[in-house]
Amino acid sequence: MAFNFDQWIDRRHSDSLKWHKYGDQDVLPLWVADTDFRSPECVIEAIKQRAEHGVFGYGDTPSGLIDITISRLEQRYGWRIQPEWIVLLPGVVCGLNLSVRAFTDSEQSTVAPAPIYPPFRAAAKLAERAQISLPLRLEGQRWLMDLHTAPERLQGDERLLMLCNPQNPGGTVYRRSELLAQLAFAQQHDMIVCSDEIHCDLLLTPGVEHIPFATLSEDAAQRSITLISPSKTFNIAGLGASMAIIPNPELRRRFKQTRQGIVPGVDILALVAAEAAWRGGDDWLAAQIAYLRANRDRLVEQVNALPGLSMVAPEATYLGWIDASGLGVDNPTGYFEQHGLGFSPGHDFGDGRFVRFNFGCTRATLEEAITRLQRAIAARR
Repeated sequence: MAFNFDQWIDRRHSDSLKWHKYGDQDVLPLWVADTDFRSPECVIEAIKQRAEHGVFGYGDTPSGLIDITISRLEQRYGWRIQPEWIVLLPGVVCGLNLSVRAFTDSEQSTVAPAPIYPPFRAAAKLAERAQISLPLRLEGQRWLMDLHTAPERLQGDERLLMLCNPQNPGGTVYRRSELLAQLAFAQQHDMIVCSDEIHCDLLLTPGVEHIPFATLSEDAAQRSITLISPSKTFNIAGLGASMAIIPNPELRRRFKQTRQGIVPGVDILALVAAEAAWRGGDDWLAAQIAYLRANRDRLVEQVNALPGLSMVAPEATYLGWIDASGLGVDNPTGYFEQHGLGFSPGHDFGDGRFVRFNFGCTRATLEEAITRLQRAIAARR
């Protein structure tokens, strides 16, 4: 079956947060992490069929979604989970916030890599918890956590290690040895681990393998909360269907207790979409990955040909982490906006020298963005 990822869908006049940001300005929105691709037909048809029912009362946990989650995790990642480990959520971000509040108190700290997806930082701030940053370093064209110098940064009150695999914004897919080092670090400092694995299906580099943190050992499983969702993979983030997988019954109890009365259940259409995506969307996903890989390769080639910019090829996601420190401007995001490019600001992730480029777009949009990028660099000469 052929899938047309070149199809232009006008989102500027829809309810799109991404395309509304700049209004009628001539700025290409390449920031928030959703794509411009039409979701798979299996998802659209499933939503239509559920809508035809015509009654939208309170929904119960659908056994079909639980079943496909269990079988998918075993087939793709060799991870055998139990139904009771699954806690449905209306988004991964609330899972980050619940983890901070459930597993630390006001006198304890969180630990997270930096730069990192902004809600990691916000979750600690909103809960009034300190957060220790472990810098990412560029090693062999991959962004890796610096665990060697980490102990000297710790105060002894750290309780929660917050991981992101594949890494956002760097795009690293951690190898088993790297994950085992993260586990050893958590064990040494007696930390619970919250692992955001929302991009686990979006692997672009051939041969890389996603390894869920919880599969490393029984100890890893018993100290971990794993956050997953089909939302980024199948472009259904606006519906909001995610889950936390928590093997440890005591951690699961505390997590669920913290959400009571605060975090609502998942929308019934979101549950329908999630099940349909995981049941019938794999051919579409394979085609999307091929398309994104070509976008990534084109972007990396062009960025690294421009003076003042550099970018390593992300192993996963559709997000490019571009180093603009060589441009000699104080605010790279603002500078690029003046030239019609709307990137995510690096300072939101913890490093203002960078911008994040969402290449989950049509090839025509990507080429227009590259042209504008070239003009922006030329204007600095």
